[in-house]
Formats: sequence, C-alpha cells, structure tokens
Amino acid sequence: MTANASVLVCLAHGSEETEAVTTIDLLVRAGLNVVTASVESDGSREIVCSRGVRLLADVTLVEVADNDFAAIVLPGGLKGAETLRDSPLLVETVRQFHLSEKIVAAICAAAGTVLIPHDLFPVGNMTGFPGLKETIPADKWMERRVVWDPRVNLLTSQGPGTAMDFALKLIDLLVGKEMAREVAAQLVLAPGIYDYQA
Repeated sequence: MTANASVLVCLAHGSEETEAVTTIDLLVRAGLNVVTASVESDGSREIVCSRGVRLLADVTLVEVADNDFAAIVLPGGLKGAETLRDSPLLVETVRQFHLSEKIVAAICAAAGTVLIPHDLFPVGNMTGFPGLKETIPADKWMERRVVWDPRVNLLTSQGPGTAMDFALKLIDLLVGKEMAREVAAQLVLAPGIYDYQA
C-alpha cells in the first residue's frame, strides 16, 4: 500500500471525538489522505460528537461511498454507532469494503453495534468497548486493546484510550511498520502502547 492511499472516516452525531480525531490525526501524520464523511441522513456535515466537540465532515457519505478507499474507519460513541448501524448506505458501504477485501476498522461501540447486528463478519475475531462486551458473540470476542484478523481484513479496538494503538496498527497495515515507527516516535506514547521500535 502506498503512503498516499485514502481512508474514509465515517462520522455521526454522538461519535466519540477522541477516537475519531486521534485516528484522523495519526493517519494524516503517516501521509495518508483522510476523507471524513457525515452519515447523517439530513446531509448535515457539522457533527456534534459525544462530548459536545463539533467536527466538520469533508463530505456526506453519499458523495463518496463509491470512491476508491483503502480502508473505512467507524468510530465508537454509542449514539454515533447507532446512527451508523441504522444507515442502509453505511451498512452497504462496509459490506462492499469487506467483499472487496479492503480494511474495515471499528473501535469501541462500533464493532458490536454496527458489524454484529448486520452480520457483516460471519467470520472474524474482534474486540470492542468492554462495557458492551455482551454485544459481541463470545466466540468472536478477544480481550485485547487491538485485534487484527487478517482472514477478513478486520481491525477492531476498545475505546478512547486505545485509539493510538488502533491508528498505529492501521498505519502499519496501510503503509508499513517503518511509517508506524516514525509516527509513534513523535507522540510521547504511554508505556504499554506498541511503538513499533522493536
């Protein structure tokens, strides 16, 4: 994958801002082209996140759903994840990414709220927000900060505090370990976050 690959980050009212912004920030540092898309049905691009932070999406999902992206990112935040779940266009977009073997990346509430109800990954290990563990079947759940299942190109993670791990793994997958290491070196990471230095 080249450094100028594009990543689609989907947003809705109630999306978790730390997860969204951290992922966007790190992907941009890695030289990736990030497009933020509002999934709101009224076409609103101004998104009020779960803690009141306002983000302005670049486009609406309908404008770019058929474009060529290397990965799609679904932030958590329960209310935002429910909007993603209830959007036929978003669900079909994720299904097409999966069928074309592109990366689907979901963090926090998104895996159990969006992917599971629509059976988008009949096969696939995943994690999510521990407080919503019951939304993910026991045979799929993995108790880890980040779970990558290469069989189905599915990347999942647990919450705001794992957003850097999540974004760095996505960089590793899209651009390579060397770029993940470069980005990690700028961040003054907490001990325990994999910094790709090994």
